[in-house]
Amino acid sequence: MSATDPVQARGTVRQYSGENVADDYGYEDSQGYGWVVFAGTMLLLLATLNGIDGIAAVSNSKFFTQHATYVISDLNTYGWVLIGTSVVQGLIGLGVWMRVRSIRWFGVAIAAFNAVVQLTFIPAYPFWSLTLFTLDILVIYGLVAHGARRRAS
Repeated sequence: MSATDPVQARGTVRQYSGENVADDYGYEDSQGYGWVVFAGTMLLLLATLNGIDGIAAVSNSKFFTQHATYVISDLNTYGWVLIGTSVVQGLIGLGVWMRVRSIRWFGVAIAAFNAVVQLTFIPAYPFWSLTLFTLDILVIYGLVAHGARRRAS
């Protein structure tokens, strides 16, 4: 015979719902927060570079490849598109830095839009456009994969 009482008081069992696990256990995932800061920084950097490229394109400078053929319109139009994109990227980059949670999807959208613009801008400055395209892809990764996580205090 056993000396222990089989009818001991047992702990309360809760049904696992899968929701708010971090809240239930006081756990906040800070891993990947650097990617969000990186994405915000790159959005601000891309805004600056797109602004410079846009101004150079609009002012008909000798900075870009001569006699290039574009998919849509001309270099002047691409310059204005880049200037508009740079303004929006700058505002969204600041929003990402201020940790506005809903702004990250706008960041993904503007980075995707800029990636497409950079691919159509390849005739003007090929390697530079591919470099900015790569940065856009990294921004999208940082905001999608790690943007919803909260920073641990």
